[in-house]
Order: sequence, then C-alpha cells, then structure tokens
Amino acid sequence: MRARRGRGERTTLIDVATRAGVSAITVSRVLREPEKVSPNLRNRILDLIEDMGYVPDQAARALASRHNSTFGVLVPTLTNRAFLSFMQGVEERVRDTTFRIQYANTHNCADEEKRQVRLLLSQNTAGILLAGLEGADGIHDLVRHANCMVVQVVDVGIKIAGSVVAVDHGAAAEAATRHLLGCGYRTIALLGGMADARGRRRTEGYSRVMQQAGLYDPDLIHHENAATTTQMGCRLLRRALKARPDIDAVFCQNDDLALGVLFEAQRMGLSVPDQFGICGYNDLDFAAVMQPPLTTVRTPLFEMGYRAADLMIRGADGDRLVHHSVNLGFELIERRTTRRRTL
Repeated sequence: MRARRGRGERTTLIDVATRAGVSAITVSRVLREPEKVSPNLRNRILDLIEDMGYVPDQAARALASRHNSTFGVLVPTLTNRAFLSFMQGVEERVRDTTFRIQYANTHNCADEEKRQVRLLLSQNTAGILLAGLEGADGIHDLVRHANCMVVQVVDVGIKIAGSVVAVDHGAAAEAATRHLLGCGYRTIALLGGMADARGRRRTEGYSRVMQQAGLYDPDLIHHENAATTTQMGCRLLRRALKARPDIDAVFCQNDDLALGVLFEAQRMGLSVPDQFGICGYNDLDFAAVMQPPLTTVRTPLFEMGYRAADLMIRGADGDRLVHHSVNLGFELIERRTTRRRTL
C-alpha cells in the first residue's frame, strides 16, 4: 500500500532507499544503469518506486549532474512529412532511457537557430541535435565551446565543430538527374519549396549535371518560399510548363511535390512516364502505392535520427567521443513514373 504523505510533500530517493534497505546510490543506479543491479533487487526497488509514487526531481538532478537529461532537437519546420520518420528514429533510441526530448521549430531562420542553441546551452542541456542549419557560421563558435554533444543531420558537406550524421544531398540530386537523362528525358525541370540548406544542395547537384549535359536553363528551376505540399506541386508544374512548354520530366525536391505533379500531369492529359517523367525525393510511405508508383531517392531518415540520438546518449553518459562524420548514403528507387526511352 502506498505510503501516505502530507499535501505537497514529495517522495524522495532517500525515502525509497530507506524502505528498500539499500543506499540511495543503489536506487539511483536502478534508474540510470539498471543492467548493473541484480534482477531480484532491481525489480524490488522498481516495485517500491511504483508503490511510493516516486518521481525523479529533474531540477535537482541537473544541479548534481553536468547536464539536465534533456536533448534539444532543432527542426526547421513541423509540417514536412520527411521529419516524421527522422523524429521516430530519435524517439526510438531515447525510449527506455532517462533522457527526454525538447523540440524547437526554427522556421528556417538562422537567427532563431542561434537563439535556440544559446538557450539550450544555458539550460545545461545533455545534447543538441540540429535538423535544420541555416546559420552554420553563426553557431560554429557556440558549438565549438559547447559542453555537450552536438550533432547535425542536415548534410555531410556542412562543417561545424560538432558531429555529422547525414547524407550528401548534392550527390543524391546528381543521381536523380542522371537517372532522368539516362531514361531519355532532356528538358528536365527542378521543383522545390523553401530554399533551405538541403534544398540548396539538391539544386546545386541538379544544376551540375544539367550543365555537364549542356542542357541547363534557369527557366527550368522553380521554387516557392514555403513548406512543400501536394498543392504546391500542382502550381509549380503549371508555372514550369508556362515558362518552358517543352518540359518532358521533373525532379521534385520532395515526394509530396511529386504527388501534386502527377495529379496535375494527369489532369493535363500528359502520359506518365511515356510523355512525361517524374522523380521525387525521400521515398515517403505513399510513394510506392501511387498510381503509377513513384521513382524517388530513398534517404535513411529513421536511421539518421536513431544514430544521431545514439551519439548524443553516449556523449551524455560520459563516453569520450571524437567528432564523427557519418555519411549514411542514399538509394535511387526506380519505379514507374520514369521509363527508359529509345532516343
């Protein structure tokens, strides 16, 4: 039966230790390093914690520790579907640990990124995960002097003082553009949303390949300064065809754009893939079940979140980690919105 305490009184770790007949250090070890406590004793202490309603005092723990057991995760937007898989990877790794996650939306703003990084560092955070990075130069010194693990998952080509777990978006865009050229398409448009760091890298990769092929034309590149949506894909295709009616393929910087392009192409009577090719990016869950299924670039979003969170946990637990740079790679998934054509 749960012990009665007065109104406003809080069960402490020492209370649990006294009831269990062990030291406070042993109770703390059960919570932080359960594998180091024998199963019988561990289960008995966990039962007492449940029975007595003990909740760790995070503020006190932060004072006694070198961090507050919180990981700050800075994302550039909360509306991009691609970030869902990434966040699921982060949360899967953090689950069943004593750490918790604090998300912050930077709205693709370099000043807001810098403000949020300063705020997290002032709170003695356990680690910072940068999923958006518009102001790398502005936060480099902050990261270099940070007393916690900092990991960026934006692009392997962006260099800051912390660790990197990401993909090469420029190389991925090059592969997608070469695929479209290899299929026989020649007037290939690039459609994108907000020109964030990832988008800029993809645009650079597309442009390099089109220039090498002697087919580059700035009128083939169309963006809207907003988060990508299916509706945006419809609008951008209409705009691109107005500028260049001879467009025979598009490379979309996100799969939701590609879905809109497919809908609009079907409304306009364009036969996909015979007359018109479409390549997306990220391989979101709907890409394989579109009709026709979408050719796209698969990026390991879940693994990216999981491995970045793992680095932060290991750093917060005291591992002396050198700065990592991990390129997780990508895969071009060829489906039926592109087709090899005879030139």
